[in-house]
Amino acid sequence: MGNKKDEKNVKRLWAKLKDRQQDGFKFLRQHPLLYDRQGNDLNFFVPDFYCPKAKLAIEVDGFIHDTSKIHDKHREEILRSMGIRIIRFKNDEIGEMENVLMKIREQLVLVPTPTPPYK
Repeated sequence: MGNKKDEKNVKRLWAKLKDRQQDGFKFLRQHPLLYDRQGNDLNFFVPDFYCPKAKLAIEVDGFIHDTSKIHDKHREEILRSMGIRIIRFKNDEIGEMENVLMKIREQLVLVPTPTPPYK
């Protein structure tokens, strides 16, 4: 994370995502996503939030992300190769919570609904 303002904004967004408040989708907070395993070595990323059904990772970028853009790009490439979509918000954007939630919902509606098998 970074500083107290970053953590406060992550908590504010979590208050809106937890308990299936966004169209019934379940979000996990700081859930590790395993992307490589070599013997006992596990390589994983921990996004701020993750929705397994939508395969959507949400990141709130605080000041630390200003200096880690190359690392973030590498992370995004790996997650995309796993079929996971990433949406990023700058820390300051969280103040406009309705806009943030609208952008998240726009990603959630892209989740395909499974079709029942033919009988």
